[in-house]
Order: sequence, then C-alpha cells, then structure tokens
Amino acid sequence: MAERIERLAEGQLVLTGGDSAIRVSAELADAFEAGDQLLVSGDTLLHVPASEALIAADAVAAAVDAFSQLAQCSDDDITSFFHSFASALTSRKVVGEVLAANAADVADAQGRGRSTTRLELSPKMIDDMVAGLQMWGAIDMRRDETVDLIEHDGWGIEVRRAPVGVVGFVFEGRPNVFADAAGVLRTGNTAVLRIGSDALRTAQALMEHAVEPALANAGLPPSCIVLVESRAHAAGWALFGDRRLALAVARGSGPAVDQLGSIARAAGTPVSLHGTGGAWMVIPSDAVASRVEPVVAASLDRKVCNTLNVCCVMRSVSGEMIPVIISAAVAAATTRGATAIVRGDAEVIGHIESLDLDGLVRCEPLPDEGLGYEYEWENDPEFALVLVDSVAEAISLCNEHSPHFVVSVLTDDSEMIERVYSSADVPFVGNGFTRWVDGQYALGQPELGLSNWQGGRLLGRGGVLSGSSVHTLRLLARFTDPTIRR
Repeated sequence: MAERIERLAEGQLVLTGGDSAIRVSAELADAFEAGDQLLVSGDTLLHVPASEALIAADAVAAAVDAFSQLAQCSDDDITSFFHSFASALTSRKVVGEVLAANAADVADAQGRGRSTTRLELSPKMIDDMVAGLQMWGAIDMRRDETVDLIEHDGWGIEVRRAPVGVVGFVFEGRPNVFADAAGVLRTGNTAVLRIGSDALRTAQALMEHAVEPALANAGLPPSCIVLVESRAHAAGWALFGDRRLALAVARGSGPAVDQLGSIARAAGTPVSLHGTGGAWMVIPSDAVASRVEPVVAASLDRKVCNTLNVCCVMRSVSGEMIPVIISAAVAAATTRGATAIVRGDAEVIGHIESLDLDGLVRCEPLPDEGLGYEYEWENDPEFALVLVDSVAEAISLCNEHSPHFVVSVLTDDSEMIERVYSSADVPFVGNGFTRWVDGQYALGQPELGLSNWQGGRLLGRGGVLSGSSVHTLRLLARFTDPTIRR
C-alpha cells in the first residue's frame, strides 16, 4: 500500500523509472514539508508546496463539477457564451479594464527585464480574439452529433461525438490564448487555465470582466473555465500532475513544455505539446527572385513557432539567390528598426560578406547545436542559411535536425512539391511563406496550439489542435430484435 511522503532526507534516492534514480539535494530536503508533493520530470525532482497543490486541486475539482453540469446545458447556451464573450471584448469599458491590467503587467515585466513581445495586448490581438470567439459561435457543431451509423440485421449502432472532460492548459504570458482555450466548450469540455506569471493581472481582468459575465449570461456553470490564480511554476506542475485531467495542453518555450509534458505523461494524462517550432525553407534550382524575396520577408515578420528558422539554398544558384534572401531579411528587419542576423558556415558567411550591405546584416557562425537550434529572437530577425546540393539533401537535413514542423519549398513544380510532401517528416508542407501555419488564419478555427512531430506522428488528428478536435466517440446500440444473441 502506498504511503504519503512526510519528509525527505539529503542524499535520499528517488526512483525515476527502470533502473534510474535521483538523489535529493540538501536544499530540497530542507524545503520539503508534510503535505507537499514531489514530482519527477526527466532527471529533475520538482517540489510542489502544499499551498500550490491545493490551488490547482481546487481549480480542477471546480471544473470537474462544471463538466457534469454542462451536460445539462444546450448547444445554443454554449453558442450564446461565445457571442457574449466576444461582445464583452468590444465594450470600451471592458477593454479599458483589461488594457489597464495589461499595462500593469507589461510595466512590471519590463522592470524585471522580461520580454514583453507576446505579453502586450494590442488592438489587433483583441480584434483577433473577438473574431475567434465569433467563429466558435458560428460553427455548426453539436456535442451529441451522430457521426456514423452501422446497421446489422435486427440492430444498429450509432457512433456519436462526446466531450472528453476537463482540459488543463498551461501557457506562456499571451493573454489572447484565452479565446483559443475557450473553444473546448464547443464540444462540451471544461477548462482549467494557468497563464505565465507575467500575464496574471491581465488574465484576472479577462476572467472578471469578460469570461465570468459571459458564462453567467449564457446560463453555463461558472466553473466551466477556471483560472489557477498563482504565479508559481509549481501550480502548473501540480495541475498537470492531476489525474482528473482528460487532456493536458502546454504552450510556451521548448524546455518548459517538455517538462510539463513529462509530468502529465507520468500521471497517465494524454498531452498536446506546443513548444518547439522553427520553420524550414528550401530554395530549389528553379526558384525565381520575384517569389523568393517576398516569401522570405513574410516568413520573418515576427518570432513565433512558424517563423523561418533554417533556409536551405541550392549551391548551384547560391550566387543569385543569397543576395535575394539577404535583401528580404533586411526588409523584414528594417520594418522593425532592427538588424538581420544570418547564421552560416564559412562558405555562407563568405558569400554574404562579399555583398555591399552597409551594416544592415550581421553574420554569425552556426551555434554549437548546429541546424537543430531554434532562434528565439526578440526584435532582430535571425535564421540560419545552409548550402545544399539537392532538394533531397535539404529534406534529409530537415528530417535529421528540425523539430519536424513546417517545410516550404519555393517552386511551382507540382512534382517537386509532392516529393517534398512525401519525404519530409512534418505535418505542414507548402510552397509559400511559412507563417500560414495557424488554425485561425488557415482553417477558420481558433487553435489551442500547433503540434510538431518531434515526439512522433499524431494519432487520428492533424497538427492543429482546435476546440472541435477535443472530443471522443461513444456508441449507442439500438435493438429491434430481442432474440439476437452471439
């Protein structure tokens, strides 16, 4: 019978799986108290104070209760919630409250030297939130919809869509993700959200002035969406370690997302992870400057997961194409008042330095991690440029080093596009700018996140996770002949 851990001792071995174990540090042993939790992520022991564990547990408990109550609400009630939430975000008073909270978050983050690129709410971000919520309100989807019917002699089976339960979200300080996460209600699920500490005030304002009134106006249970009101990482760890979650969704930086994913998997919870991105682009021998320049520039307009990270150029056209690529990078940087940074080997740097750039581009060697490194730039567009002898070589490098996410080959040759599609181990392939990979932009559905194939291909769904994806199937058998037996 399992026993609760009341204390830890320095040097104590903690089994992490198989024949692996970790020793407890003096710091952890001193900090750990009765009632605290100890979680394992890879080769790291994570300490969750009892107070943080309780905050997460109470939030999940509330969402579990709301899930059963939501089953008694109509699909029209859920539709009403989305329209009411969207309407709140068009109210000058509500937006004023949210922007005031966001300004406080931004100022606090700046004072601590933190990045505010994704934290600051802009009018466009709020407009996008409204558009996303209106999309959810307009989607003609029913929770209990019959998706298949199998007829037998004397009986039949209905295959019907059903919700999965409570969805736990941990995401970086991007307040606009609220509108994305709310989409799980469309298929009858409830949500527990833990936002990055930098954005907690903004999230609290969104809950108070938009989400909670919208739930009340629609007649939905008040805990359909619950915010974990803690700035501590430990609260997020505790949330993902809660076995009552039906799905754990993490968005943020690669290491943090990997850590959260390992916690959820250890608890037996399915995960959807959206941490590492970085797009690859292939410039083949038939590429033309009029196509390459605008596509590269559009793929470097801001740093998110689908931003150009590695550009592979055929060596046979490098003399013609490198100046075009550099011109595009300069254009993307200039709009930001920034400097383009291009990474490459000695051959690539030699090509670039032979151009008359007047200090508009800075060349740097490839990092120690090589082509597998993702450039997390704040203002100066940064990417790697590598010369290859064939498209096949470019795709081979992509399959070996990339996060298996996005590949774009800049050609109109249908046969070449199909070859790249069949050989690149990625969910997203195209022949234009890489930033098209976005659920709301491309599919007309707000996304909960984008998944790469770094941890393997996904079962039964695409790389875009949206609220309509979060469902399961139930079977209902109807018999007209009571004498049937096996």
